[in-house]
Amino acid sequence: MNLQTDIQRIQQQEETLRFEAFDFDTAWELGNAIREIALQEGKGVVIDIHRLDGLQLFFTALPGTNPDNLNWVRRKANVVRHFQKSSYQIGQDLKARNTTVTEAHGLSDADHATHGGAFPIVLKTGEMVGVVTVSGVPQREDHALVVKGLCKVLDQDHDTLKLD
Repeated sequence: MNLQTDIQRIQQQEETLRFEAFDFDTAWELGNAIREIALQEGKGVVIDIHRLDGLQLFFTALPGTNPDNLNWVRRKANVVRHFQKSSYQIGQDLKARNTTVTEAHGLSDADHATHGGAFPIVLKTGEMVGVVTVSGVPQREDHALVVKGLCKVLDQDHDTLKLD
């Protein structure tokens, strides 16, 4: 795994995986797509979708999860809200610069987790309208589940967007 290659691919994912519109039905479709993928792959995860105003549009917890996953969801989503980029991209960028979110930005680890799994919900206009977050498996797999679900809902070729 090459950090710079990952960062570039994640940026490509964020530019490509954008919605014409995002509403309650779209959130339901995305959440269920990720849920089905997680079930097929046997991954116990929490899936959470929130609008930026805080309204929760989708939530599910699959077998194998625990209350700690809820805190991880909150902390990862806070990173996306702050930077308007995926939590994994921020984490990989900080790792490449050999620093932390606290050192580089003064944000507390108690409220911010720069681990993979939270992804901005962005319209094609560039407006960020929400956050989709997965927690329960290693961070690269959390991120991959979100990307797979987004690709499915947005009819994008996952093979061209996935991380190596």
